[in-house]
Amino acid sequence: MKSRLLGLILCFGLSIAPVFAQNTTAEPATAAPAPTAPAATEPATTEPAPAAAAAAPAAAEVAPAAPAMQVNKGDTAWMIVATALVILMTIPGLALFYGGMVRSKNMLSVLMQVFVTFAMIGVLWVVYGYSLAFTNGGSMNSFIGGLSKAFLQGINGDSMAETFSKGVAIPEYIFVVFQLTFAAITPALIVGAFAERIKFSSMLVFIALWFTFSYLPVAHMVWFWGGPSAYADPSGFLFGKGAIDFAGGTVVHINAGIAGLVGAVMIGKRLGYGREAMTPHSLAMTMIGASLLWVGWFGFNVGSNLEANGTAALAFVNTLVATAVATLAWMFVEWMLKRRPSMLGAASGSVAGLVAITPACGFVGPMGAIALGGIAGFGCFYAVTSVKRIFGYDDALDVFGVHCVGGIIGALGTGIFAAPSLGGTGVFDYAAGKIAEFSIAGQFASQLWGVATTIVWSGVVSLVLFWLVDRLLGLRVSEESEREGLDIAEHGETAYHF
Repeated sequence: MKSRLLGLILCFGLSIAPVFAQNTTAEPATAAPAPTAPAATEPATTEPAPAAAAAAPAAAEVAPAAPAMQVNKGDTAWMIVATALVILMTIPGLALFYGGMVRSKNMLSVLMQVFVTFAMIGVLWVVYGYSLAFTNGGSMNSFIGGLSKAFLQGINGDSMAETFSKGVAIPEYIFVVFQLTFAAITPALIVGAFAERIKFSSMLVFIALWFTFSYLPVAHMVWFWGGPSAYADPSGFLFGKGAIDFAGGTVVHINAGIAGLVGAVMIGKRLGYGREAMTPHSLAMTMIGASLLWVGWFGFNVGSNLEANGTAALAFVNTLVATAVATLAWMFVEWMLKRRPSMLGAASGSVAGLVAITPACGFVGPMGAIALGGIAGFGCFYAVTSVKRIFGYDDALDVFGVHCVGGIIGALGTGIFAAPSLGGTGVFDYAAGKIAEFSIAGQFASQLWGVATTIVWSGVVSLVLFWLVDRLLGLRVSEESEREGLDIAEHGETAYHF
């Protein structure tokens, strides 16, 4: 069963290779779409007027000067708020969402795993993570950055990071820490897949290695580019393929979800799984966590626009309505099939909607967001209830079923619903200085590149790292410790005193 499941990960990516037989070379960065479409914010002065050029041929020989880079205080203020909201998503949001779903004897262990993962990745990000994700990597630039900004060298209070409008910037420090929060929540998502049975020390080692060899390369491949003022500069591999991911459907959710599946299979099922009741010990905690996730996700999605403008407003609306629809879709299908609507189902549906709209929130219209939310609610419910039962893996908190499946729905759906004919924004082409001509088939193929590459990359890296950590430290706690509970066995304390 393990080999069958792990084989599926590789087979999925390999089976779609013929689709790209005629597109095996990354297109030049100038032909790839930008991560957002801020057409309304483009300065009118950046393009020379044709009439003026004709009247003054001598002046036409001189290239128009790019607008001077300038920090926008309003955008900066918004990004500070958005960054704090993403921190809220992880601690306490994700920690409580996961903690409420495990048995009471493992509550603190899950809280510790999420809390300490956030702290550890925060340190690794400023030491080398930011540099490897968001700088030019020389000969390996398409897949990973370099170390020119390791330890944040060369960055100070005057350093600027360009937004999606030429000449508009925010302080680089706030861009660094905003991206830090994404890097920290992604591996924290993984721990839900093997909750209640992994050694704390082994989890930390795996997370540090996975962050280095899976998160950073995928983030670089999807999000690294020269910015609107240097659009022709080298970019990440998937950016060059035209894959768009507004806020992390591939980088965060598919990346973490497939790693969680590999971990759940390799570590094995919990003792008594399928024979003993393993019901959540506090759905109140889970509901509070889901609510904090929903609120914090506005920072996650809307903040990814880097500017407080109309595209940010669109992302806000889409994040709200997609999540609401997914909550209702999951609840109603559960109500119909199981005769009762559950709080756990509603909370899970909300997260499925948040995941699905993440890559699409700045590209689709509100009706497209409603469609994606509905598809995610039904699709993730099926993955959590039926797919998991069919294959028999113990994904304790449904990381694969919600995050990977929801991320795939959102990433592929972006290629469809971003079409202007379906109410989407299209994709802004900085090389041409206008909204690019949109092809659903072409964009869907680009999105498939992003999905397949992330699944194969994360799946293979995770498989190797879990195997390595198991050989060095052992992945699983002893049977005695698992029965006693990880709170006492691993941390010497308990969440509750009865």
